[in-house]
Amino acid sequence: AENAAVETLVALARELGDRAPRVHVLHLSSADALPLIARAKADGVRITAETCPHFLTLTAEEVPDGATEFKCCPPIREAANQDALWAGLADGTIDCVVSDHSPCTGDLKTADFGSAWGGISSLQLGLSAVWTEARRRGHGIDDVARWMAAGPALLAGLDRKGAIEPGRDADFAVLATDETFTVDPARLHHRNPVTAYAGRTLGGVVRSTWLRGARIATDGTPAGPTGRLLERNN
Repeated sequence: AENAAVETLVALARELGDRAPRVHVLHLSSADALPLIARAKADGVRITAETCPHFLTLTAEEVPDGATEFKCCPPIREAANQDALWAGLADGTIDCVVSDHSPCTGDLKTADFGSAWGGISSLQLGLSAVWTEARRRGHGIDDVARWMAAGPALLAGLDRKGAIEPGRDADFAVLATDETFTVDPARLHHRNPVTAYAGRTLGGVVRSTWLRGARIATDGTPAGPTGRLLERNN
């Protein structure tokens, strides 16, 4: 179904040509669609694609029976598929990594895969999860910053975000890249404490978070709501 949806988007974009709106493939889970996206880009089709931390760090082989904390849409796929997604990131077929943060109240994550809430809360753990796997695969923190900061800012048309340089908002995280931590659901700030990462040891401890030059969180403790509505520049 996911492959067919991407194929339909690409076909419509080709048919409409210059009249086509920009096509964006969100939450890409199936690596089978990568050649189709790559060919479209090479042919000048205006298309971008994103994937998510859970597709890059979790595999179908490790999902226990009835473990609905792993349920999301599209689903987590096999290890070989994950390898191909990483290759797609490395060669630029996939433009960025986004959170797909999907919290819910605890009662909605039932033990039945048919009725359980479909989503994984990735906002608090996404950077560490992606960095852990990226480092294991030989990628640097500059790659992660490009995929998780510069890429999303470019996609959303926010030219004050996505980089640390003059003229940009001073948004950044202080990350202890060599330190590790074990995910404890009780320490999460998500709407529910359910997480597919429970008990995992992740690399990269966020020491502080800065927004527009002001510290808004220290050692995982947020200072309070500080955000504001962002509008695209084009």
